[in-house]
Amino acid sequence: MVVEAASEAYRDAGIEAARIEAAWVGTLESGLSGTALADPLKLYNIPITRVENYCASGMDAFRNACMAVAAGMYECVLALGFEKLRDSGRRGLGTFGNHPVVGHGTTAPSLFAMAANRYFKTYGVTRDVLAKVAVKNHHNGTMSPKAHFQMEVTEEQVLGAPLICSPLGLFDCCPTTDGAAAAIICRADVARSIRSDPLLVKGLGLAVTSGEPYLKPGFAYTGFPATRQAAQSAYEQAGITPKDLDLAEVHDCFTITEILNYEDLGLCPPGEGWRYVADGRASIGGDVPVNPSGGLKSFGHPIGATGIRMIYEVSQQLWHKAGARQVKDAAIGLAHNLGGPGAVGCVTVLGNA
Repeated sequence: MVVEAASEAYRDAGIEAARIEAAWVGTLESGLSGTALADPLKLYNIPITRVENYCASGMDAFRNACMAVAAGMYECVLALGFEKLRDSGRRGLGTFGNHPVVGHGTTAPSLFAMAANRYFKTYGVTRDVLAKVAVKNHHNGTMSPKAHFQMEVTEEQVLGAPLICSPLGLFDCCPTTDGAAAAIICRADVARSIRSDPLLVKGLGLAVTSGEPYLKPGFAYTGFPATRQAAQSAYEQAGITPKDLDLAEVHDCFTITEILNYEDLGLCPPGEGWRYVADGRASIGGDVPVNPSGGLKSFGHPIGATGIRMIYEVSQQLWHKAGARQVKDAAIGLAHNLGGPGAVGCVTVLGNA
């Protein structure tokens, strides 16, 4: 997977591996070093840094690579994320939380189920709104050749599926999967010498809050401060507002998470996320289409690869190479990762040069 992703990135950028001066690799698998990239890609005797930051590991690797180029350290670098999850059995992801009582043994579905229940109670909505997210993303996934799931689902199927942790059912949860994604980051003048249509990294935002945000006073389960802060930083750096976006790839680990992301990213006011998807504003052809790729719901969540996979989708959209899922006249796009129990928010804004 790593070799395939890197090779595709080299071909797309029109460069040879020898051009890479440094690399960053994002993976959640503890204990691995930069050799996880050096050996399969034969990138020996250059700096390779491994990045781990919950589910935002890949996008944080991309961010670190961008910062190194912006600082003038390198002209051309590689950021790659990967994860191999399915060979370790179907035990699911690990538990969250270190507190001896509160949150002990909390799993991802149970944490986001609490967010869904709180959202329902606060804004008076039901599971029907979650089903609309699943239907939209599965539909978009049918147009993505590399998606894990390429099948349509109906609202009736979503609502009738087995419950995983109420109110989240089977189709409200993204699958774990294997995957790798890679990106080449160059200095702007170098990028223009390589290809005629390079994209610019216009804004980068990263925010890390508590590893147990649900223990903090004021945490309401109806949004994630890390996402809001990361988005604000990225927007300010890019010199834009949410209204300037043409599309967004967001972290839909669960259907409720996508709805909360609409609000945290400023696509709509608090409490209006359910309406944003219900009215079709998040669909291709809507105000700001969200997850035209199909998102984590369709691609699965190969943790370290997910952030760079999102950046890949935004890039394809801005190059107008997204085929049937193309967002018309896309010029500015956003990618967003949420890590851990809402502890890490990472946002990248890309635009045409």
